[in-house]
Amino acid sequence: MDDMIWTSARDARAWLDAANGTGDTELTCRILKLGEETGEVAAAWIGTLGQNPRKGVTHTRAEVAAELADVAFTALVAIESLGLDAHATLSACGAKVQARLSGGGMNRDGDPPV
Repeated sequence: MDDMIWTSARDARAWLDAANGTGDTELTCRILKLGEETGEVAAAWIGTLGQNPRKGVTHTRAEVAAELADVAFTALVAIESLGLDAHATLSACGAKVQARLSGGGMNRDGDPPV
């Protein structure tokens, strides 16, 4: 990912800090925002499949991808709001998954990597 993403996540965190403060309630709301964004992904996917007969097909795969990107970005802001570096945290996660994949595709419990 390019530097703009990491800068934007830090800037969004700073903007939210200035507007809403930094207490535990605000942090909780930022973490819970992930659930809201995930719900938007689900609604878009349902709309892509046309699962609601009253509405029919209402979304495209590109719109689902945009909603998934919102989830990812919201997670980065939440990580920054925890006082951690989102870039370092995501890189460590990628390294963990890569190590699992390099070790035969299973983690130490014998489960597929997540």
